Amino acid sequence: MTSSEATAGVAATFDSLDPRTGEFVGRHPVHDGAQVEAAVRRAEPAGRWWAGLGFRGRRSRLGTWRKLLVSRMDELGELVSAETGKPADDARLELMLAIDHLDWAARNARRVLARRRVHPGLLLSNHRATAAYLPYGVVGVIGPWNYPVFTPMGSIASALAAGNAVVLKPSEYTSGVGVALAATFAEAVGEPDVFQVVTGHGRTGTALCRAGVHKLSFAGSTVTGRRVLAACAQSLTPTVVECGGNDPLIVDSDADLLAAAEAAVWGGMSNAGQTAVGVERVYVVEPVADEFLERVAERASTIRPGGEPSADFGPMTRPGRVDVVADQLREALDRGARPVVGGPASVRPPYVEPLVLADVPEDSRAITEVTSGPMLTVNRVPDVDEAVRRANARSHGLGAAVFSARRGEEIASRLRCGMVAVNGVVTFAAMPALPFGGVGDSGFGRIHGDDGLREFARAQAVTRQRFSTPFSLTSFSRSSWGMRTLERLVRARYG
Repeated sequence: MTSSEATAGVAATFDSLDPRTGEFVGRHPVHDGAQVEAAVRRAEPAGRWWAGLGFRGRRSRLGTWRKLLVSRMDELGELVSAETGKPADDARLELMLAIDHLDWAARNARRVLARRRVHPGLLLSNHRATAAYLPYGVVGVIGPWNYPVFTPMGSIASALAAGNAVVLKPSEYTSGVGVALAATFAEAVGEPDVFQVVTGHGRTGTALCRAGVHKLSFAGSTVTGRRVLAACAQSLTPTVVECGGNDPLIVDSDADLLAAAEAAVWGGMSNAGQTAVGVERVYVVEPVADEFLERVAERASTIRPGGEPSADFGPMTRPGRVDVVADQLREALDRGARPVVGGPASVRPPYVEPLVLADVPEDSRAITEVTSGPMLTVNRVPDVDEAVRRANARSHGLGAAVFSARRGEEIASRLRCGMVAVNGVVTFAAMPALPFGGVGDSGFGRIHGDDGLREFARAQAVTRQRFSTPFSLTSFSRSSWGMRTLERLVRARYG
């Protein structure tokens, strides 16, 4: 959507503000239902043109966009920092990951989605069978505020590589980033209606769900995800839903404790803890619990939030999340949790300093609810079996981490979640070839990898009879002799 189209007839606007300072970053229109529907209608013919380019034509144009994004990384990084408050290096890392995923989707779409031969089986051996994955048409994407480039790019890149047009509704906190992404695509490709942006609040997102998109991908909270599903259910619009996580980290007795502590602190506090697959709950076996906690405390005590580019992490992007962290902290302390690093004085809006709590009741809100802040809970357990039980006890199931020298993959296989990093943290999200998604309250469907490409294409099976036989299965003229012959073949082959 061009700036003139976005502004025409729009009375309501909203401002994007820098969460570090409250300074003005940009102003955007509140698109209503009619304007969202108009964007989807414009996307339909543009999508047909885009699909008609074929895999090679789309790969070439997506490569041009990729190069433009690389050349604009400094500019885009500054905008990401301004709208989210995250440090410059974190913003650049997000952009680099998104560019890597875009390149992977463009290069692998043909391999994953192109029409392929399928064996027709014994009973229909006179047929030729093929399967292909065709574009849906127009894909709606509702993006989050915590990673406004990387997270929606997982859907945008796969949807575009598969041959769809895309209409993105970014978070109202990071609308400028979404507008900039669409602008660079239009500059690189020359057809702005293939990838458009609509801006606004929750009603604009609901309008996108009801505007006639052929599939919708959402990333955000579980509460909002349920509303998205309800809106899409009215038209049976298929969805991919990523609703965040309450991710555990398990530390076994033979773990590298220095590496585990470093991973726990980075996974729990980078991006101010506002990472869906970040670490929130740590379960460490009793024999190494004291040493692990000491190492966590040493590392967490050295990092600080701030608004300068060199800060370890920035402010809470959404002001209301500060109160959530403060409330969870207060309740946990009131119920006997032991403060290892930080305390109530660590909450100083818009920043929250590192918080580490030990011996936290398992039914406290700091454990049962998503925190999305730089707070780690560390509980000791008698053995790995109890750690797995507690890790699986929560309703979310997005990601997890395991530190163990000998049993990492075995422990990982017992966890109810979509992704696990062994002797690392969050690494699965950075790998373009791996599927990304969760179970339970963390949603369903996948982005990234082969599974992500197939999410944004509809499977189509085609059969063609090559020659006729006396054993036709799909005719009232079939003979008893033919059926008996087929039965003998089946008994000989499968009996």
